[in-house]
Amino acid sequence: METSQSNDPCTSPSSSASVAGDPACDLVTVPARQGLEAVDILRRGAADAVGPVLHDDGCDTLGFLVPAGTAAGWDVPGSTCTGTDGHGLRLNPEPPVEGSDWLLPPGEADLATDPAVLRRALGEAARLIAAADSCR
Repeated sequence: METSQSNDPCTSPSSSASVAGDPACDLVTVPARQGLEAVDILRRGAADAVGPVLHDDGCDTLGFLVPAGTAAGWDVPGSTCTGTDGHGLRLNPEPPVEGSDWLLPPGEADLATDPAVLRRALGEAARLIAAADSCR
């Protein structure tokens, strides 16, 4: 199992996003197509299981906020989980990455997406995309 962490500015949280008292989060980044499919899957589920989601146009990615510490065990191919080394991304109405915007902003979603639920949704999204692409 390989833990994926990134220093790429398209996936790294910014410390300027901190707000005292907000829960700290890590960030799982995926290609936008897979991420949008996963958001649909999560929102159709029995429980409202999706937390805040960032969309970064410049990198064509979606970022799911997950509980701090998730990066230590994240192993989903095609995604990156940026750990914050104890300095977790904190929820703020302003997007933490320049050139990004909230797809699901804080306050309109759960605090963070459950990593196990996200892992299943990303897997299902990848299978749906592969099936759709094979029909072309």
